[in-house]
Amino acid sequence: MSVEQQMRERLSAHFTPEFMELANESHQHSVPENSETHFRLVMVAEAFSGRRAVARHQQVYGLLDEFLAGPVHALALHLYDPKEWAQRNATAPASPDCLGGSKNDPQVSPQ
Repeated sequence: MSVEQQMRERLSAHFTPEFMELANESHQHSVPENSETHFRLVMVAEAFSGRRAVARHQQVYGLLDEFLAGPVHALALHLYDPKEWAQRNATAPASPDCLGGSKNDPQVSPQ
């Protein structure tokens, strides 16, 4: 089972989200083809109601700690309670373009 599938199942079972989008954005980074290292999570769950952003992030990071210690290098989180999601018209910010780490970027030589 892929890393993405494992994370999706764990998140779904724990949070029972009203909406969840887990996107593998590894292809946008300088990693080997078919990597599972960079993800974006948009999730709407009642479990986030009354909790600050940091506490929400801690909940997700704690649940996915084994993935973050291993194959996952980056996880962008956009976590909302149902009321916040409705106020945002069911939209989350897009991920920015990757700005570094390319194997094709010229290396800065030490001086």
